[in-house]
Amino acid sequence: MRIPFIPEDAPFSGDQRAWLAGFLAGLHSRHAIGATATAPAAEAKPAQVMNVLFGSQTGNAEAMAEAAAKSARAMGFDARLAALDDVTMAELAAMSRVVIVCSTYGEGEMPDNAQLFWEALSGSDAPRLEHLQFAVLALGDTGYDGFCQAGKLIDVRLEQLGAHRLAARQDCDVDYEEPAGAWVGTVLPLLSGTSGPVPAPTPAKTGWSRKNPYAAKLTCNRRLSGEGSAKEIRHYEFDLGESGLIYEAGDALGVMPRNDPELAARILAMIGATQETPGPDGRPLLEALIDSHEIVTPSRELIQRVEARARNEELSHVLKNGDREALDAWLWGRDTLDLLQLMPTGTLEAQDFTALLKPLQHRAYSISSSPKAHPGSVHLTVASVRYEGNGRAHGGVCSTFLADRAEEMAGIFVSQNKSFRVPADDDAPLIMVGPGTGIAPFRAFLQERRARGAKGRNWLFFGDQHRATDFIYDTELSEMSHSGLLTRLDLAFSRDQAEKVYVQTRMRENGKALYGWLQEGGHFHVCGDATRMARDVDAALHEIIATQGGMSAEAATVYVNGLKREKRYLRDVY
Repeated sequence: MRIPFIPEDAPFSGDQRAWLAGFLAGLHSRHAIGATATAPAAEAKPAQVMNVLFGSQTGNAEAMAEAAAKSARAMGFDARLAALDDVTMAELAAMSRVVIVCSTYGEGEMPDNAQLFWEALSGSDAPRLEHLQFAVLALGDTGYDGFCQAGKLIDVRLEQLGAHRLAARQDCDVDYEEPAGAWVGTVLPLLSGTSGPVPAPTPAKTGWSRKNPYAAKLTCNRRLSGEGSAKEIRHYEFDLGESGLIYEAGDALGVMPRNDPELAARILAMIGATQETPGPDGRPLLEALIDSHEIVTPSRELIQRVEARARNEELSHVLKNGDREALDAWLWGRDTLDLLQLMPTGTLEAQDFTALLKPLQHRAYSISSSPKAHPGSVHLTVASVRYEGNGRAHGGVCSTFLADRAEEMAGIFVSQNKSFRVPADDDAPLIMVGPGTGIAPFRAFLQERRARGAKGRNWLFFGDQHRATDFIYDTELSEMSHSGLLTRLDLAFSRDQAEKVYVQTRMRENGKALYGWLQEGGHFHVCGDATRMARDVDAALHEIIATQGGMSAEAATVYVNGLKREKRYLRDVY
């Protein structure tokens, strides 16, 4: 093929000449290699893989990780999302780019779906990771001593194994969305090798959130515990109206409380302010204290300011020794007003005082209903916190708000907990351990399984102090037992006999059957107090598996870890 020559004085514009020259050059190239007139399209380069891993106890870290993965995909990454416990060390060693979002629960503990990952990562046989680029986002609460400890541990350990940290770890307090989103928007370009931040991601919302709660009508507020009980456990029902609010059994409901006006007024008097004193946002300070500030649990900054001015030898001694347990013991039963009473009235100026307070936070409660059984409604099972101390009555912020002051309305929103769900297999046996208010999600699970027509057997371990006053939902549970929905119901009322009996006691008594259910593919779910009950139940589970399975303690641990990996051992603990 002969390519024509284009004279310099040909009547083409510069752009036309350039286009035509390029076109003819292309023809020349294809003719020279014997190609057809239509060249094959260039193969697209595969997208770079980015792994976004999360450790989440209540769903916040998982939601943030999902948002980060979505932003990464928008940048062209092949973003792969997974819980930390779903990643083996061999898989981690094969990764090149990792963003980790990890929360901390309790006093510096790993979330349940990150514990196995951490045990492997911190082990002496963990692989070297020199080729890995990583960044860690840690979520926590400065109200706890181990603030963001889980994220800090993972961040340091990855560096020890030779991984390359691309950005400094971001530690976020309870108001995490804005700093977390800004951090992700800065880190993703570093992982891609581009410059400049990308738009900050935000977790997906259903429209209602802690910053925009739905004002729900409270249609039921009734006491469950009987007269004479040491506890006040109440059942609440909210009408979801036209909110479009959606939840699943296993989720938590966030409730936005308001502080006790009487407590707020007494605090105002202690700092020498009046109801007309303006607050930091221009509203009357009393209104701000009721609606916007934590005035029950004192912040660390407030404790330190009080210590500096109160001249209380006991408090000064505890703080100077740095003994967290001793400080917790000293603070037990004391609130902000108790601390202010250690100083002369008016020692703190109003503006200085409010600057030492943390923002008022929602409280999350395990939902005790299934939307399939109660469409348009959501139920809670809450223990009201009330006690006497330092010569006056004290109360929990949200539990007494619901019991005494919510009246007909409260701001609510759903906190998804994808890590605590009814088994997807309707034929699988389900063992539930939920003493006290820990029964809440299992009431929802049983309703859910009945609505789904699930054939799997259900076994509930429930207990409290006294059967006569503390057997909450006894009528419902009896009906479930009689109908066959509840295959087994084992009760443990600790103070109805000389020797205390707990749910873990009943587990051990029925160890053979419990192990049999697990061997048949059973799921084991626990809800309630993390400090004592959940640990005692876990120890009993290990013991039962070792005894009934004829295993060593080490082999029993491997068995339990297998249940965790298969998502057959789940916990909703607090």
